[in-house]
Order: sequence, then structure tokens, then C-alpha cells
Amino acid sequence: MGLPKSRLHEAYDKEVKPALMRERGLKNVMEVPRLVKVKVNIGAGEAKDNQKVLDGVVRTLTVITGQKPVITRAKKSISNFKLREGQPVGATVTLRGELMWHFLDRLVNITLPRVRDFQGVSVRGFDGRGSYSLGLRDQLIFPEVIFDEVEVIKGMQVTVVTTAKDDALAADLLYRLGMPFRDYKVTKEVA
Repeated sequence: MGLPKSRLHEAYDKEVKPALMRERGLKNVMEVPRLVKVKVNIGAGEAKDNQKVLDGVVRTLTVITGQKPVITRAKKSISNFKLREGQPVGATVTLRGELMWHFLDRLVNITLPRVRDFQGVSVRGFDGRGSYSLGLRDQLIFPEVIFDEVEVIKGMQVTVVTTAKDDALAADLLYRLGMPFRDYKVTKEVA
């Protein structure tokens, strides 16, 4: 049967999509940008020496996202880092569908406000093609993670991929979905 429709997905369908069409002058509903996927990855370079670190990263990503991560491996050998091709260096999860909407809802409304001295996220994380990346310093800001079960505190990267053609439209979409940008006036000037 699958997951029920998230609050954020319903808000997108009922409020955000019509508002973007009206304010941006989009004629066709298919022109309205939408979310494609959310990628969450944690690098664990010390996993080449200690397998327990990688197990902890996999466990953490599974708890946070609700999906089993894929182990990422080194693409080439680098002798200065004592790294060989094929050694595990992290884990990544790609979320789509309702799991993506539920994760983004929790990230925006629960997790980010838990960050100490939170001033909002930077608008500089756009890549020029409508995707937004943000880095988190540790996994303990997620309420699902139990502090006593974490062996090593690791940072993570969250990338939100949209169908927007430019950064201004993607920023407008994410802002309307609740992404707490530091200064919304800046997001209108991104493009």
C-alpha cells in the first residue's frame, strides 16, 4: 500500500503549485517545478581502517531516512590518503516519492530548528540547474538518532533535486515548501 501522503506533499498540491502558476505566469501545470529526489550521504573516510564506523553510518542513515543506504566506494587509489580503489568511504541514500516528502517535511519543520543558534540556511547552495545542497554538522540534530548509540559524530550532505530550470524558481519552490532561508529577498536575486 505504501506511505500516506505527507502534509508537505498536500501543501504542494493545494497551495504551492497554484501560487507558482499564478505568480510566475506559468500557463501549463507541467511547467511548475516539482521535487525529483532527495539524496542524503555521509562520508566515512576512516571506514577503511575501522569497519565499525561504516556500520554506525549505515545504521544512522537507515534510522534517519527509513531506507537502507548504499555503501559508496573509492573510485581510484590515492596513496597519500592510504586509500585503495574499491575501499568503502561512505554511504548514501536516494529518496523518491512519499518517503522523500516525509523526510523533507521532518528536515524543514523538526530537524533544522533544532540546530543551535539557527539563523536559517544559506541561499548559496544552489548549483545553477535548480538543485540545492546543504551540509549538516552532525547527525544528532535528528530526533530519531539516539545519542548513546552513536559511536562517531559525522556530518552529512542533503541534496534536493528539482525540475526547476533556474535557481530563482527552485529557491521560490523550496521557500514556499518551508525551507528556512536566511533572507528571502536574496533568493529572488539568485538567478
